[in-house]
Amino acid sequence: MRDPYEVLIKPLVSERTTGLMEENKYTFEVNKNANKIEIKHAVETIFKVTVTNVTTMNVVGKMKRQGRTSGMTASRKKAIVSVKAGQRLPIFEE
Repeated sequence: MRDPYEVLIKPLVSERTTGLMEENKYTFEVNKNANKIEIKHAVETIFKVTVTNVTTMNVVGKMKRQGRTSGMTASRKKAIVSVKAGQRLPIFEE
């Protein structure tokens, strides 16, 4: 198993993910090679909560242009983690 701090890269906060927080679902950018079991273990270890479900998705980078120069944004993997009812992650409470 990987170190939990290598699995979770950063929390993702947007308008959509803020709405999911009301349903006890939290979104993280995770290591591309991490699987659902490692993500569940990492969240439970770091935040001391009970994870009920993990959904993962690969987000493909988009083509971006600035004048004549074109490039791509980085591809990434994100995970939506469902937490047991009544539990909260303190990182999102601030």
